[in-house]
Amino acid sequence: MSRKTSIMSENLKEEIAKELGVYEQVKKDGGWQNVSSKTCGNIVSKAIEIANRKVES
Repeated sequence: MSRKTSIMSENLKEEIAKELGVYEQVKKDGGWQNVSSKTCGNIVSKAIEIANRKVES
């Protein structure tokens, strides 16, 4: 069974994907299914970094 709920908003994922230079691939492919696991891990790491900065502020 796949997980249907998302912890990270779609807007945040798109913002980070743009920053990492993979958003064009996501748009071209019509979704996240062809984004590598490594890139997904980088997106998660960046999201954690952003969250930590907000907590420290």
